[in-house]
Amino acid sequence: MASLPSPNQTHVPLSPDPGEIPVIHETQFPWVPVQIVTHASQLPAEFLEPCAERPLVIGFDCEGVDLCRNGTLCIMQLAFPEAIYLVDAIQGGEMLIQACKPALESSHVTKVIHDCKRDSEFGIKLNNVVDTQIAYSLIEEQEGRKRLPDDYISFVGLLADPRYCGVSYLEKEEVRFLLRQDPNFWTYRPLSEQMVRAAADDVRFLPYIYCRMMGKLNQQSLWYLAVRGALYCRCFCITNNDFSDWPPLPTIPDNLLVEGSAPEEEILSVLDVPPGKMGRVIGKRGTSILSIKESCNAEILMGGDKGPPDKVFIIGPVKQVRKAEAMLRGRMLDMY
Repeated sequence: MASLPSPNQTHVPLSPDPGEIPVIHETQFPWVPVQIVTHASQLPAEFLEPCAERPLVIGFDCEGVDLCRNGTLCIMQLAFPEAIYLVDAIQGGEMLIQACKPALESSHVTKVIHDCKRDSEFGIKLNNVVDTQIAYSLIEEQEGRKRLPDDYISFVGLLADPRYCGVSYLEKEEVRFLLRQDPNFWTYRPLSEQMVRAAADDVRFLPYIYCRMMGKLNQQSLWYLAVRGALYCRCFCITNNDFSDWPPLPTIPDNLLVEGSAPEEEILSVLDVPPGKMGRVIGKRGTSILSIKESCNAEILMGGDKGPPDKVFIIGPVKQVRKAEAMLRGRMLDMY
């Protein structure tokens, strides 16, 4: 991706017309500023005060250290048509993050994210999310292609897909390498040119991809996208009240047009794993957990290094989630 001139700017693709073939030549798109935000007054009023009369669609992402566990939120990226805002959580502090909270929890602001599982934390309950990773899988299923367990499209892979963008993002691997070398990469200030460029690149194409995907999804897939996005936002979050203080999950519309059977209710289940039992759940080289995933039509996600290490998160139709729970509990009791 092209370097940013000074002051910080980047290209943002315009929303495509229906049926338009996506052709991305960055120099053909307008430059927009990339603004580093340390005070709420630098953000658009329509974002800070969301309302039904002014619905928004924005690209969204977060950068930090060990996000979703006991980590540090460093930057929230917001992609608008006219600007990219890098909300500096370190310089702006808690007051700035709380100023963003109403929009991030609002049903009037659509947040377009790629993989939202680790972006709901720090007292914010993300709402009205469109997860492009989920949307990609739903479109693939509509077109007759089944996804294997743990076969998720990466953001780099999504950008490279000519149906949605057709853009190479080689610098992403360089930033990942730097993060492996120094997990505190996003904490350093002032933000380097590379940090600004990488943060902006993670969100600037998301609204464009959103428009491409919405035209491909049928009514049933749109409902799955809404409910799974809501469930994924809860994933890896710790709660003692079964998410009762979160926005309600989207209900199945009475007039939903479906081919074949009606969609099943989907839920999130959080399974506690007793100390010393996670190895039995995973099995040698992951064979046990892979077998369970292949047997159940449900997403099974381990807390791992970045989430709660003693929990397993299961998302899917109620019957499949209960089946996965039973199999996982069986592995915990199994002696070998």
